[in-house]
Amino acid sequence: MIRATTEQDWEILREIRMASLLDAPTAFGTTYAAAAANTEAQWRERAAGRGPGRFVLAFADRAAVGLAGAVVNAAGEFGLIAMWVRPEYRGAGVAANLVESIKQNAIDRGYSRVALDVAVENKRATAFYKKLGFEFLPVWEALESHPQITVQKMEWIAQGGAGLALA
Repeated sequence: MIRATTEQDWEILREIRMASLLDAPTAFGTTYAAAAANTEAQWRERAAGRGPGRFVLAFADRAAVGLAGAVVNAAGEFGLIAMWVRPEYRGAGVAANLVESIKQNAIDRGYSRVALDVAVENKRATAFYKKLGFEFLPVWEALESHPQITVQKMEWIAQGGAGLALA
């Protein structure tokens, strides 16, 4: 089951987010230390979707086994963030369901495009996103949490949607 978080899910969101940062510390734009410094009020705000991000959780046997987030950045771009699945659930369709949920959220909110950043060296992730219809763009930047890591932008475009116009 995939569902959006509510304020009451703040502890679940915090626990799975912290687990993701421990499991894959160089895959995200934030660090474990930064996330650990968040207050209960900040986690409640995040879970309730009152900040810039919205999160969905994947559940199996009533336990959270994955999460994904969506955020609209300052440029108005709908982005997939914080994508992670517990290792024992990888390859079972959980990740694909999370990404499809984010794509549907984008469409429901009037966006025809979803962007994400991924380290090209992360072959498993890049193959996964390509399988779900994402394509690389010629846009690279340093990962905010680990500037020595370069990430490349990928995008998915809904049928009939318009992609990013690059100069």
